[in-house]
Amino acid sequence: HLDISLFDSQLGWLANVASNYLISGKLPKRHGNAHANIVPYQSFQASDGWFAIAVGNDRQFVRLCEMLGKPEFAMDEKYATNSARVQNRDELIPLLKSIFITRTSNKWLADLETAEIPCGPIQNFEQVFSMPNVKEREMLVKMAHPAIGELPLVGSPLKMSDTPVEYHLPPPLMGEHTEEVLRELRYENDDGRKV
Repeated sequence: HLDISLFDSQLGWLANVASNYLISGKLPKRHGNAHANIVPYQSFQASDGWFAIAVGNDRQFVRLCEMLGKPEFAMDEKYATNSARVQNRDELIPLLKSIFITRTSNKWLADLETAEIPCGPIQNFEQVFSMPNVKEREMLVKMAHPAIGELPLVGSPLKMSDTPVEYHLPPPLMGEHTEEVLRELRYENDDGRKV
């Protein structure tokens, strides 16, 4: 038996922010894609798109500043430690934004990886569904649909060795299975006849 709730899963994803609330009793501020307790740990816009960085400690921040050609940021007491960066987030993030917008995301990602700073591209659906992983992980499923022909669908993320997911039917047309379901439930028509 496996009991997994979407609500429980979503609450679990709130681990850090929820813990902050439970411990302090204070409602958290909204930070969008930014981490509540680590700075900079968020998405940034480049000249051609978006990417995300996850500067998880002070050593990584020093490497980031060196890579950006701004070593003075890491020496400034307002930014030298993560706790200081969290307190001065509203001042630091605009400085970083003004730098990141000057080059392409691929260039930033290459430099960030060289500096060993966790990062990744933010991709649109066209980019995502053209990734080799999507095919390898069977996350794009194509099914025959009676009204539109071939219907592309997102595959199941569940990969079970003994009971693999199977795809038998496409999403139904409006009312397609109504009579079948009513018959199973032994419902009657308005005129009293069994369905």
